[in-house]
Amino acid sequence: MLKTYTWPRYDYRRAPELEQAGLRRVPLVVVGAGPVGLATAIDAAQRGLPVVLLDEDNTVSVGSRGVCYAKRTLEIFDRLGVGDAVVDKGVTWNVGRTFHGEREVFAFNLLPDAGHRRPGMVNLQQYHLEQYLVERAQALPGIDLRWQHKVSAVSQDDEGATVEVDTADGGYALRADWLVVADGARSPIRRAMGLDIEGRIFQDRFLIADVVLDRELFPAERTERRFWFNPPFHPEQSALLHREADGVWRIDFQLGWDADPEAEKQPERVMPRIRALLDSQGFAEVGFELEWVSVYTFQCRRMSRFRHGRMLFVGDCAHQVSPFGARGANSGVQDADNLVWKLQLVADGLAPPALLDSYDAERTAAADENLLNSTRSTDFMTPKSHASRVLRDAVLSLAAELPMGRALVNSGRLSVPSTLWNSPLNTPDTEAFEGWMVPGAPLDDAPVQSAGRPGWLLPHTGQGFVLLRFGAPPPAEHEALNRLARDDIPVHTLVVMPQGESGPAGLDWVQDVEGHAARRCDARDGTLYLLRPDQHVAARWRSFDVDALTAALRRACGQEIAA
Repeated sequence: MLKTYTWPRYDYRRAPELEQAGLRRVPLVVVGAGPVGLATAIDAAQRGLPVVLLDEDNTVSVGSRGVCYAKRTLEIFDRLGVGDAVVDKGVTWNVGRTFHGEREVFAFNLLPDAGHRRPGMVNLQQYHLEQYLVERAQALPGIDLRWQHKVSAVSQDDEGATVEVDTADGGYALRADWLVVADGARSPIRRAMGLDIEGRIFQDRFLIADVVLDRELFPAERTERRFWFNPPFHPEQSALLHREADGVWRIDFQLGWDADPEAEKQPERVMPRIRALLDSQGFAEVGFELEWVSVYTFQCRRMSRFRHGRMLFVGDCAHQVSPFGARGANSGVQDADNLVWKLQLVADGLAPPALLDSYDAERTAAADENLLNSTRSTDFMTPKSHASRVLRDAVLSLAAELPMGRALVNSGRLSVPSTLWNSPLNTPDTEAFEGWMVPGAPLDDAPVQSAGRPGWLLPHTGQGFVLLRFGAPPPAEHEALNRLARDDIPVHTLVVMPQGESGPAGLDWVQDVEGHAARRCDARDGTLYLLRPDQHVAARWRSFDVDALTAALRRACGQEIAA
């Protein structure tokens, strides 16, 4: 029992398969009702793909665990129907401060550019997030969410996967066209299948403590991340301070490899560390209670492939990173966002199963990017030799004086969405563009106005393929765009007009009220962007060409992937 949270208990339901003869076939089974499994199931149900979601427990995660959710993940949560709940409950922040000893060496701002709906980061204990996702899943008719249904075995062939499940009432089996595995870092399914996960386990340990303070340390408008190298309250090590919801604060202390994990979790060892931190920061009068304590070891590993036939691995079971940088849960949610629209097209017979190979290609590349950044952060924070520590400390001293030194400091390169530079689904540019909205990049949000009401660009992009058309199209192009909206794989056109100008009748349109959308896309009248269902850019042009658009759409659906 926590001081600030009571775990919900979800009801077990007897499986209908226990009363049925034969093997029931379903389109999709997801194993694991953590954030990534829930995100997968919700996205599938919203796209009309029925899903059975299995979890061996009957509640949300114990302890706060994942805590930082980045801007791109918040935008995905918006599409899943939980964005407002997460932002309203969580703690918004954009500024991080880094110290060496008692001296601040630099600060950063995750979102210095105006014109975004969501902040750079929101801190929220994982149990709150999971509860919001569970409530959303329970509200969707396309999800059969089964608590205390433990997967005991899986097997597959070319036509599907068979999932064997144990329950209090006995065992049953399901036959799934596709199986998404989201059963966590220890992944019983991955282990049972003998599938590899390779990388580094770092010889260091960190204490993680959630602490309830009897008052806030900073005003809400000054919410910030603080990271210390070699602070006076914890010499020769590092520490991190974050604010969470409900007056809870996350504190991490580096312990070293020789620390005894069980001994370090005991209150008599934890509380003096927290008291020393608070006293050193001028908060000697602030009282606290321990909420949750754990000790963890850094791991930076991934499976060699995320697709194995009819089985697709997402989240921590596929890749694991150190917690500094907030790249774990964020990358897992982005796995689901990348995968589900492809599963829908394949399940509907509108794309070949080979489209799912692009999930593997794109998300293993994203995992490698996260692993590289996480490994570099860990190496910087936990130098393994005297020489590397001297070099690290020299960089920190330099950072206090020169901008070039700040670029070398690494207290966790915080999560950003991956640009899918080399995706086989991209159509390369044939004309010159400036900026970062390249094929493979996730589209940036921007303030817009629609029907006289203020809003944001991304919610207007929907769940399918979208063609952003900057400026009103001429009549012939208008007719072609309407035909594209009626194809088997429809392309919805959204016309982006300058501020104060009305769009064409018969097409959806918004006004780019501050010009951010056009600026970020380097757009002029006639510029077009083809967006995938996950809001990543598939292709872009300076003028309309129906043949080029059709070819790019086919390629984005896995039908014309270049060798």
